[in-house]
Amino acid sequence: MEPRFTLTENEIGARFAKRFGTASLAITQSPLGKVTQELVSLRVSQINGCGWCVDVHTKELAAAGEPATRINLVAAWREATVFTEAERAALALAEEGTRIADAAPGVSDGTWAQVREHYDDDRTAALVALVAQMNSANRLAVIVHQQGGSYEPGMFG
Repeated sequence: MEPRFTLTENEIGARFAKRFGTASLAITQSPLGKVTQELVSLRVSQINGCGWCVDVHTKELAAAGEPATRINLVAAWREATVFTEAERAALALAEEGTRIADAAPGVSDGTWAQVREHYDDDRTAALVALVAQMNSANRLAVIVHQQGGSYEPGMFG
């Protein structure tokens, strides 16, 4: 699979990418922990089959000191013992918020209750925004065939 298009080499694409990146600052600068952000980002990217984003978030987790066991078990988090209850709530929200078309109710009341049990308003807002933004980022990368493998941790600051 060859890349189809480099969005940032086009004036409109570059302007959009700049604003998209600026919007992400509200999430990255929130009180939601970096590891939780990366776990959620990785899970959304796995579901959407985004090679670029899976590459980014696995490498960022490793650079943050996360053990390979936790990184490798994100795809099967329900059957793993290495995630906290708060992380499990965030991963459930990530899955249900990503698979809206697959599940008529969208995010279940049970998952929402778990999220609210573990996260205050600011962290909840960041989680919701993160799931939405990662789904958008995945779609951008998948549409243009942005390939994974070349990302270096911290590459984008």
